[in-house]
Amino acid sequence: MKHGAGMRKDRLDAFGFTALLGVALLLAANQIIVKLVNVGLQPVFFAGLRSALAVVFVGLWLWWRGRPPVLTRADLGAGLLIGTVFAVEFLFLFTALDLTAVGRASVIFYSMPIWLAIMAHFGLPGERITALKAAGLVLAFAGTALAILSRGQGAGGSLAGDLCALGAAFGWAGTAYLARASRLRHVGAEMQLFWMVLVSAPLLLLAAPFFGPLIRELQPVHLVGLLFQASVVVAGGFILWLWLLGTYPAATVASFSFLTPVFALFLGWVLFDEVLTLSLLGAAILVAGGIVLINRRPKTRG
Repeated sequence: MKHGAGMRKDRLDAFGFTALLGVALLLAANQIIVKLVNVGLQPVFFAGLRSALAVVFVGLWLWWRGRPPVLTRADLGAGLLIGTVFAVEFLFLFTALDLTAVGRASVIFYSMPIWLAIMAHFGLPGERITALKAAGLVLAFAGTALAILSRGQGAGGSLAGDLCALGAAFGWAGTAYLARASRLRHVGAEMQLFWMVLVSAPLLLLAAPFFGPLIRELQPVHLVGLLFQASVVVAGGFILWLWLLGTYPAATVASFSFLTPVFALFLGWVLFDEVLTLSLLGAAILVAGGIVLINRRPKTRG
């Protein structure tokens, strides 16, 4: 994470491209693992356990980096806010993956750049919505709507699951925005994530009993998935994603997320025998095309 430390870049370089591609692949696998572990653990309880374990892993990472966690009163308000939004995001996402197909949930969840671009337009310097970005927003929004409206025909969808995925997308955009717009932008990606998991863990664990029995058909593979989630996905992938968000333009980082639902659609088809309908594929194409336009840099004269 030392590459370009402390420097913001106005465009994507080779390192950023490679890192974003790796994150996209990891997050696609993440959707599959959540679906698998939900068989053994109730989704909200699973999310809470993951955050609780991630507190340890992220804390150890910070100690190893020579920057032990420091919680200051000045950061308390922003930390509580970003942690609460993070909790809501994953309550919705884990529930969505329990109710609907991986591919559908992923296409809807990765509409996040739409909502982040809108938030950034009003709150982040240099992130204004241009005519090209507006066209991208329309395309991506149309793709999200198509995904939600294309249930049935063996697509494995439910309205509740789709709406949960949409709520998770709002939550993800919210945490990304707060990471840039709040005073936490000064503490670094690792401390931002530490606040997220520290605050979300008790919130999710307290909420979990309201969503049904905590343990389902628990098997050792589910515990392995839980540990992988807390260590590799959260303490690895999320830290890298937040660092990339702090180094490269927000829309550029968000735009790479269009690859993840494509990977997730394929993995859901291969591993869970999910049906790939023309409507869902069309929705994925619209969302991907819209995100590319949102990220497209206007040509400069010269």
